[in-house]
Amino acid sequence: MPKKLLTAILSCRQLLEKNKMQLNQLTLLEALDGLKKKKFTSVELTQACLDQSQKFNDKYNIYLTFNDNAFTQAKQADAEIAKDPKIFERKPLLGIPYALKDNFLTKDLRTTASTKVLDNYIPVYESTVSTRLKNAGAILLGKTNMDAWAHGSSTETSDYGPTINPWGEKRLPGGSSGGSTAAVASDMCIFAIGSETAGSIRQPASWCGVTGLKPSYGRCSRYGVIAMASSTDSPGPIGKTIKDAKYILEIIAGEDEYDGTSIKEKSWHLNSLEIKEKIRVGIVTDYFLKDAEKGVNETVLKAIADLQKNPNLEFTDVSLLDPKYAIAVYTILQRSEVSSNLGRFDGIRYGNDRSFFAKEAKRRMMFGAYSLSSGYYDAYYKKALKARTAIVKDFEKVFTKVDVLISPTSPCLALPLGATQGQAMFGEMQDILVEASSIAGLPGISVSCGFVNQLPVGLQFIGKMKDEAMIIKLAAYYQTITDWHKQKPEIK
Repeated sequence: MPKKLLTAILSCRQLLEKNKMQLNQLTLLEALDGLKKKKFTSVELTQACLDQSQKFNDKYNIYLTFNDNAFTQAKQADAEIAKDPKIFERKPLLGIPYALKDNFLTKDLRTTASTKVLDNYIPVYESTVSTRLKNAGAILLGKTNMDAWAHGSSTETSDYGPTINPWGEKRLPGGSSGGSTAAVASDMCIFAIGSETAGSIRQPASWCGVTGLKPSYGRCSRYGVIAMASSTDSPGPIGKTIKDAKYILEIIAGEDEYDGTSIKEKSWHLNSLEIKEKIRVGIVTDYFLKDAEKGVNETVLKAIADLQKNPNLEFTDVSLLDPKYAIAVYTILQRSEVSSNLGRFDGIRYGNDRSFFAKEAKRRMMFGAYSLSSGYYDAYYKKALKARTAIVKDFEKVFTKVDVLISPTSPCLALPLGATQGQAMFGEMQDILVEASSIAGLPGISVSCGFVNQLPVGLQFIGKMKDEAMIIKLAAYYQTITDWHKQKPEIK
């Protein structure tokens, strides 16, 4: 064979192999477009994500359990695509591999909530969110690491060891959905699902430089999600772009007969991302903390300056209650609900006995039981409920003046491994800028808006209750005028 022809063939093979390995870097909408146009198969897409996961999972500790049927399901998806050209109308996520936080129950697939109490727990039923994704044709790659029971904002309380932030080998990814955000950041999946009780989607999205969407409380069903604080738990999508997150939300949102707190709307859709109307944007001055890490506030202000160039966006400074009050309210309410929700894990019906609880869970249960006990209920829990109402009314008041709120997501960059040691209030302090909106049940989004010391900074949008549309439009516009969301860490 002529040398030139051999060289050309080898170059072609290398190019094909390179393109195959890049499939896992596609956004959700890019992947769907490729599948529909038959540029590649679901098997190739799934294999690319699995190759990335198998190559780097030991280092970053992102997946706790892999779905052994993922490859078979990808083959089935390819068969459906080949057979029916209109299949995507019925299955809008067909053939798309995704990652699921390990507090969502998955029938016949191990679910641990990152605690040794549930080390070998195999659920007998499926969560509503994962059921809707399955019905839409999505392929579950595996279950991602998290803070045990979702207690924390670092993924360092996991009984299976911390997840490592892809942006820094000795950095935390945030939490509690740290495994899911790290999976998206490292291209080990096309999208992921997390849950937020008070920052557990937005804060790790900020630290990992991805897009995290926390819907309004009740927008997505909690059925089949291992409860942490039932009055604020909110499942939501984590994607590479806000358009991806919107697409996923349209599939997983909607009323659920198994969840009495779900919003009484059968579905949620946003037909256009275009900003046609005037939007009043409130800059939350109280959220630009004086002791924020150097560079964070400045980076967010630069992002706001970029947005201010749009003539349809009217900006004004607004003030909310000092976020420190949300820390106290959330701590009491969350611990109280934890003490109730973890009472069912007694090792009798399923799981290991209570000796397997780690220190963080024990601390929270004892704190919660104390707050609810006779003689202290009025002094702590009842007062916290009143303060929660004050926070809700504070947001309602400011939303008479503006349509959307904007601020930093986190006051600091991704912290180093070990930062949680000896810090009993670590999570609450790290979530200081997202706790109040979670307590009020409001929707919020974090998108990457720049870097400080080669670590991503998060920009936060907060909307009115049930008004995901407004914050999604703003986030989508920001991602059209900047490319921070396209920046990827060097995985090696």
